[in-house]
Amino acid sequence: MKIDVLTLFPAMFAGPLDESIIMRARKAGLLDLKIHQLRDWTHDRHKTVDDRPFGGGPGMLMKPEPLFEAVESLRREKTMVILLSPAGRKFSQAIARELAEQKDLLLVTGHYEGFDERVRETLADDELSIGDYVLTNGALPAMVVIDAVTRLLPGVLGDDESSRDESFSHGLLEYPQYTRPAEFRGQKVPDILVSGNHAEIEKWRREQAKTRTKKQRPDMLNTD
Repeated sequence: MKIDVLTLFPAMFAGPLDESIIMRARKAGLLDLKIHQLRDWTHDRHKTVDDRPFGGGPGMLMKPEPLFEAVESLRREKTMVILLSPAGRKFSQAIARELAEQKDLLLVTGHYEGFDERVRETLADDELSIGDYVLTNGALPAMVVIDAVTRLLPGVLGDDESSRDESFSHGLLEYPQYTRPAEFRGQKVPDILVSGNHAEIEKWRREQAKTRTKKQRPDMLNTD
């Protein structure tokens, strides 16, 4: 997969995307990731990317000219252009799976009071938010999307079953898990998990996943 990111803060991406699974995916050639400075597409000596909104109001808006030039320069035939902003649809595991099916993503990060509306109307194929809160800019949301999508790419986790059997993969939180020792400070691993009865273990896990989801995230359950 190829992912380009258009941002005013390229240095923010240096640490998180050069470690762990993302680093391994890049080194293995499973992820081609490039970070681009939006100001490189400005033409004035101040490298201006923002201006006051028509009609008045607080804050500044990102200007359309550098965004259009940048996206048109970076976009290829099958590139999916995604804006990261609070106005987008809420990012989820299901959306991450949708994006993992794509071959080419361009993530455009917001800043200031957001984008000139013509950017939304003309350039964007989708618009995503990672939650109902306000961040300083779209760099962190872009990193979240990159991480969630990359780990779903074939070969990235080593065992592709890992991404199919975890929280949110089946509309539920993940079931409780235990490792050795079987008893620690008086707390024992549930007997079913050491029984060797795989059918009963699977049944127990499904029940535990439903119970945990009902308790901690009832909003995820179908209440119809």
